[in-house]
Amino acid sequence: MFFDGSHWGFCRSKDLQGLRTMALIYIRSLRNVNLPKEVIQIGGCRTFAVGGKKKGGKGGAAGDAPKASSISKEVKASTVVGANILKDGADPKVLPDSEYPDWLWHLLDKRPALSELRRKDLESLPYDDLKRFVKLDTRARIKENNSVRAKN
Repeated sequence: MFFDGSHWGFCRSKDLQGLRTMALIYIRSLRNVNLPKEVIQIGGCRTFAVGGKKKGGKGGAAGDAPKASSISKEVKASTVVGANILKDGADPKVLPDSEYPDWLWHLLDKRPALSELRRKDLESLPYDDLKRFVKLDTRARIKENNSVRAKN
């Protein structure tokens, strides 16, 4: 059974030309379907807690210029502005440093590179550096083996 845009019809399953025609007619009929923008956006719609719709038309009008922040300096210093991802939520407050865990302050510390770890004595390395050495060394060996295999 097939739809040619205006009515339903029947064809034999052995008739391959009829099946091809049916598929082409169906695809052509889908091209003429006009769906409203709201219907198309239902599947991939993402909303944020802050912000709104832009007003205005096309082009780079004066409305595209950066606007001065309406948030006071006191609020900026006491809250993490923009960290809220919930519609009904509020921006989290900044806590004193003593309220955060110790490991947080070491996240951005520089970690030694593989070449630097290779120069050191492996038996004197701390456990975290030894673990990092094994991970980086294994990764480097895998890359080397892959490049050798790709050349052959």
